[in-house]
Amino acid sequence: MHKSFPRTGSLVVTAAVGLLLSMPVRAHDPIFGLGPHVLYKGGVEIAVETATEKAGDENEQELALELTYGLTGDWAAGVDLPYVRKDDGTQTRSGAGDLALFTKYRFWRRDSLGLQESMAVALKVITDTADTSGAPPLGKGTTDGILGLAYGYESRRQYRWASIRYRVNGTNPAGVERGDKLLVDFVAGIRPNPRGYLEPDTVWLLELNGEYGQKARFNGVDLADTGGSEWFLSPGLFWTLRNFAVKAGVQIPVYSNLNGNQPESDYRAKLTLEWHL
Repeated sequence: MHKSFPRTGSLVVTAAVGLLLSMPVRAHDPIFGLGPHVLYKGGVEIAVETATEKAGDENEQELALELTYGLTGDWAAGVDLPYVRKDDGTQTRSGAGDLALFTKYRFWRRDSLGLQESMAVALKVITDTADTSGAPPLGKGTTDGILGLAYGYESRRQYRWASIRYRVNGTNPAGVERGDKLLVDFVAGIRPNPRGYLEPDTVWLLELNGEYGQKARFNGVDLADTGGSEWFLSPGLFWTLRNFAVKAGVQIPVYSNLNGNQPESDYRAKLTLEWHL
């Protein structure tokens, strides 16, 4: 009997460690960049997002409803339904924006005690469904696609993400070939006070977001006042309580090299409320 106690204790410890290894780290994604997080199979995410951006005299606000469904434990898909308000400095218009369809597939995942690393690919198709007949137009007038690759390192206290996305822009009704864009993101996050699932939890984030845009073309000729690069430093936070989350952040421009006469970004901001069902 006495010899069985160490063996039993060893089994208990082994089982406990195995349970901890199998428990997923509380998953997050960046605010402005792309992360590898996906929903569990059959899961539903409802998100309400408000975003604003200002560049010179141009101002745009967007309110969007985003619905996501977990097709499998590694594959999710959804739809983005935006409502936009645009002000070009002389006129203001509002209405439904371009509906978008998206999907994400996590193709690699490695779990260890209190740590998860993963990678995912993502595809987003932004349809040409907004009204472009007036001024300012509510959409781009083209169907665009975004292909992305994301890596994530998530532990109890630290988070790290990196992603790259390529946006293929179409030709609008005026015959302008809108230049493609490359998006690069590096993100670090820290949880000052690790907490349990039933307790409020806060992660502070700092993102570095870069954008490289090609020049637009018309009749085979580059348009001077298009394309260029911008970089943003973006502080934010991710607050969660059980299946509810709040994400908020602001993008502050730190470098701009836009071609020709284009308004530089003054700021961008985003606030998102998420429910997982």
